[in-house]
Amino acid sequence: MIEKKREVMADGRAQIYMDHAATTELLPEVHEAMEPYLTEEYGNASTSYDLGKRNRKAIEDARSCIADVIDADSSEIYFTSGGSESDNWAIKNIAGAHKKKGQHIITSAIEHHAVLRSCEYLEELGYKITYLDVDEYGLVDVKELTDSIREDTILITIMTGNNEIGTLEPIGRIGQLARQRGIVFHTDAVQAVGQIPLSMSRLPVDLLSASAHKFHGPKGVGFLYVNKEQELPSFIHGGSQERGKRAGTENVAGIVGMAKALQIAACEMPYTRSRLIRLRNYFCERVLHEIPGSRLNGHPVKRLPGNLNFSFDGVDATSLLILMEEQGICASAGSACNTGQTRISHVIEAIHVPEEYAPGSVRFTMGRDTTKDMVDAVILSLRQNVAALRG
Repeated sequence: MIEKKREVMADGRAQIYMDHAATTELLPEVHEAMEPYLTEEYGNASTSYDLGKRNRKAIEDARSCIADVIDADSSEIYFTSGGSESDNWAIKNIAGAHKKKGQHIITSAIEHHAVLRSCEYLEELGYKITYLDVDEYGLVDVKELTDSIREDTILITIMTGNNEIGTLEPIGRIGQLARQRGIVFHTDAVQAVGQIPLSMSRLPVDLLSASAHKFHGPKGVGFLYVNKEQELPSFIHGGSQERGKRAGTENVAGIVGMAKALQIAACEMPYTRSRLIRLRNYFCERVLHEIPGSRLNGHPVKRLPGNLNFSFDGVDATSLLILMEEQGICASAGSACNTGQTRISHVIEAIHVPEEYAPGSVRFTMGRDTTKDMVDAVILSLRQNVAALRG
């Protein structure tokens, strides 16, 4: 067993990691499960001798494990390089496959950029995209979505949980509506898989994207769930891997690690989820009570267990994060995919955060090892640094 180490700063203080929506650390158990496939079990899964067959079995066992966790059939799981590839595959290929039926797609204004950029690409090819507005909490209005459906609508893509503000969308109702109208429904569930229960046999979802590094698995691997009733064209042409849908030699170690991480997340979910909700509520109540000019972004209840996004009046988020980093606290100003941008995030703009608050929007996302002591330390840092910046 690999011993888990806690990050320590140069001055000896322990680092407090509050950016689990950006990525999570690889669990020791996951590293241990992956290690044989990085060393002695190096065979190519497409070969016919035993070294290759063992790798093929490891891949199929992982596929079955993931399918069990999300209550799907193993034939409905396709391995990818992560959430962005899964989103691109689902959106672009469904659009291409249904082009004769129509060229209209519905999404929301607060989707991850992997979805938004895919839709923008399709617009350049002549497709028509409806970008639904959201309310002040980041929720999609199902009635507005219904009114946006046209005869040529072929795809609805709405995320399960928002990566910046944590809001959980009504994907059950949206999926049911899509089924009734004969429209394909895709959901980017990158932030939700491993965090909240998801059953593909109960949810009316046709395609779902996930990424391993969001639930303590390795980076560079993910999966796309495709309902067996849904025909999905090949995304990468070449060999026969992934039943001919995605060519290329498989990342066996990554796939094995992802399955192990998701299995652990599922086993721990009942405890971890309730604990994080209690910790999240405690964190939120203290910040709103103790720091004047603060506001919560996203829905107060319908949100991911460990996600909090605050805006602070008269504060620049980048300056605040720099001061907090000097104290060993890791947080972010939004999606990790857009770090370095100076403009206000599209999500904060879409929920109409007041202009005096919007530049001071900071995201804190907690994980399985976050403690109350860590939260207390972050709140103390926030109080001090927000006051210093305002002063």
